[in-house]
This record gives sequence, C-alpha cells and structure tokens, in this order.
Amino acid sequence: MTTQDGTNDRAGTIERTAALIADVLADRELDHHRASATEFVVELPGERKLKTTTLLTVGNHGVRVEAFVCRKPDENFEGVYRYLLRRNRRLYGVHYTIDKIGDIYLVGRMSTHAVTGEEIDRVLGQVLEAADGDFNVLLELGFAASIRREWEWRVSRGESLHNLEAFRHLVEPQESTGGWPSPR
Repeated sequence: MTTQDGTNDRAGTIERTAALIADVLADRELDHHRASATEFVVELPGERKLKTTTLLTVGNHGVRVEAFVCRKPDENFEGVYRYLLRRNRRLYGVHYTIDKIGDIYLVGRMSTHAVTGEEIDRVLGQVLEAADGDFNVLLELGFAASIRREWEWRVSRGESLHNLEAFRHLVEPQESTGGWPSPR
C-alpha cells in the first residue's frame, strides 16, 4: 500500500490487520494467543475432533490460515485423498492439502482488503465445520485397521469404548449384509 506521500505503508497495514484480528478473536471469545506480532493461534472447539488448532499469519498481502486436521493415514491413501479432493469443491476460503510427510491440513488466504470480522467468522467457521465434520470420515477411511485393533485391545482389558462408539460399525458384523463393512 502506498501512502499519499508515495511511501510504502506495509508495516502499518500489517499492524492494522493484526489489530483487527486480535479484536475479532477477543470479541468472539475464541480461545487464542498471540504467538508473535503477526501470528495468532486459535483453538476452535469441536465435537468429533475435540479442538482444531488454527494459525492465522498476517503478511504483506493478506492473512494465511492453516489448521492441522489429521496425521498421515495408515491405509487407503487413495480413498482418503479422493475424499479430500471432492470435499475441496464445497469449501469456502480454505482447502485441504498435505504436507511433505502426508499429514492433512486445511489452508487458505484472505487478501488484506477482505479481512473483516465477518470474513474471519466465515473462514474460521469453515475450518471448524470441515475439520470437525470430516474427522470421523477421515479416521474411518485412513485408520480402520487401527481402530479395530484399538477396539479389540480395549475390550480384552475391559477398557472404556466411549470415544470409539462412533466407529462401532467398523468392528461389528453388519446385519444387513451378514458380513463386515466394505471399505469406501
């Protein structure tokens, strides 16, 4: 951004954008902390995925959004990646990607002029909806064998199955087919 006297006001733009984000996060009472002058770590509470840690980074041209969703799948990579690519078609402001080791993230960018309280709400809402809403599907697709092993281990020791109940259909025979569920 160039000021009236022809000088560059990038530092001022970054400071104003960071101040706006700080105000919005405080006003919305979102659990967050400032990692640096230009970085905000926001903890979005969920139901399936208990929390989604989201990093907002203010830069010269806008704000980068990055949220860890799930580690690299153990199995069925093609099914997981197909799901993510199809899901990208319906997301607003963010998209799924993987890092160099295969962990799954949601990432996006907002240009500086688009950063408003409403837009921050929309983008963080989309991060939460996607990460929380897709979490169990990603676990089913990419970790079914691990879920079955964990279920068997807990049953053999009389441990609680409470946080695995959403995956009961993966470990019990399907009455309608008379067999085990087929992978997606």
